Amino acid sequence: MADYPASVHQNRRHLQTAEGKPFFWLADTAWELFHRLNREEIAEYLTVRRQQGFNVVQAVALAELDGLRTPNREGHLPLQNEDPARPNEPYWKLVDHAFDLAEREGIAIGFLPTWGDKFHKAWGEGPVVFNPQNALQYGRFLGERYGHRRNLVWILGGDRSIEREHLPILRAMAEGIRKTEKLRHLMTLHPVGGASSSKFVHGEDWLDFNMLQSGHWWFDTRPDLMVERDLALQPPKPVLDGEPNYENHRPFRALQELRDLNIPPFGSYHVRRASYASVFAGGCGVTYGCHAVWQMAQPGFIGINHPIGTWRQSLSLPGARQLVHLKQLMLGMGLFDVVPDQSLILSGLGEGAETARACRTRDGRKAAFYLPWPRPVRPDAGKLATGGRWEWFDPRTGQTVRASGVNGYFDAPTAEDWVLLYR
Repeated sequence: MADYPASVHQNRRHLQTAEGKPFFWLADTAWELFHRLNREEIAEYLTVRRQQGFNVVQAVALAELDGLRTPNREGHLPLQNEDPARPNEPYWKLVDHAFDLAEREGIAIGFLPTWGDKFHKAWGEGPVVFNPQNALQYGRFLGERYGHRRNLVWILGGDRSIEREHLPILRAMAEGIRKTEKLRHLMTLHPVGGASSSKFVHGEDWLDFNMLQSGHWWFDTRPDLMVERDLALQPPKPVLDGEPNYENHRPFRALQELRDLNIPPFGSYHVRRASYASVFAGGCGVTYGCHAVWQMAQPGFIGINHPIGTWRQSLSLPGARQLVHLKQLMLGMGLFDVVPDQSLILSGLGEGAETARACRTRDGRKAAFYLPWPRPVRPDAGKLATGGRWEWFDPRTGQTVRASGVNGYFDAPTAEDWVLLYR
């Protein structure tokens, strides 16, 4: 039986399965999955992502890219007359099928009921169609239809800030879901770029864990600091970066402020750096994203912000293939017992986005140091249990080699990012 995230562990920092096993969230971003792919393409996509080690896929029911007025690949719109209280049955048959395919692959759907422009336009297509009354009805519909499925996590929001007038809509939607779902599923919120769900709804009873969007503005994002801030809040809740740098996405600053398409896109290094930093800072997992994949870029659709290649061509980019090694590393350390500990770095900390991050098990028998740029690092071995072995872990391959220190300092094998392990 596949493992799906079912509840928050008693340490209030991690997620667990229904059987109480640790669940490391390794998601992919597939916002337009239900809207732009047909059944055969959905099956192909999910099979590849399962083979690459992903266990969650984030997708939107009422899609961002004109999801209310441009039909899905089977020619159906999700709502009748753009009314959330009147779902259009043929559209939801494809969503049902996608859930079935994901279950076959052992993948959970991080299910966004709607993109945020349908209740807070701000930018994008819209239109705004939600109010508290029809949000309650829509939530009831979703809870009744999907609330029995094990491979489901609810993700409200959708890339928008939550102002005072929007909160009653989200509360009503959550209430409708909770009243009708047969299984109680985890629920979070996907926020606007540069923010966390904690900024808007941390104290809401329906929010089980926080999701942040460190985003795509420039090369200097610090998801690790955002995770640290969330983990200091009360009541304690797990947190993960649900939208870090997308692979092959040009920074928004290059597109909007500098208007320079010669600035290169985020690459696999930026994907690794953001992911390891946020997880070593205490994140309960991370979501990968590729700019061509989230929008399912392909001939016949207008590309958003200059996608590079098609979704199918982009499935095997390096970053997508490499993050499984982070998942395996954290599970191998004993996920529930891992805590962040920057005091383990005596020298070689670095600065800015290239700050090294350290974590360890509570008993000090295992520790890991992510070094985003090669520099001599000096760990505080006195805080670790004796008898362990130092190794270099390659985040590109998951392979390890013996590490030898000189006067307490360790130098990375090559001029790339590495993880120094003690175990």
